[in-house]
Amino acid sequence: MKPGMEVGQKATITATVTPDMFAQFEGKLVHPAYSTVSMVYHMEWAARQIILPYLEEHEEGIGGGIAAKHMAPTPEGAELKVTATLREVKGKAVICDVIVYNGKAVAGEGEVTQYILPRAAIAQKIEEMKV
Repeated sequence: MKPGMEVGQKATITATVTPDMFAQFEGKLVHPAYSTVSMVYHMEWAARQIILPYLEEHEEGIGGGIAAKHMAPTPEGAELKVTATLREVKGKAVICDVIVYNGKAVAGEGEVTQYILPRAAIAQKIEEMKV
């Protein structure tokens, strides 16, 4: 990992809620609001912005865990602001706190852990898991 990553660093992404982000299972709409699945995606994407500038050519980040609370419904057209804040670097683990704001309220909050590993090690682990 390149030097310079510091606790407290922030990265923000934005998105607009669209129907493909609605809560749905197997093609059946549950309700026309931002889904927890979409929120987790955006939380991981915001946290990834923290690590991207620091990855060496031979490295990649891989998800290590996520904890998320979905706290408020968010309708179609709402503008989301998702901010990840680097809380801790512990060995190969990069841990971020993430807040999702929908313009009126905190829609969600949580924690994302990523591990920085050599690309070859990730590829090997994937290969070992093949049937």
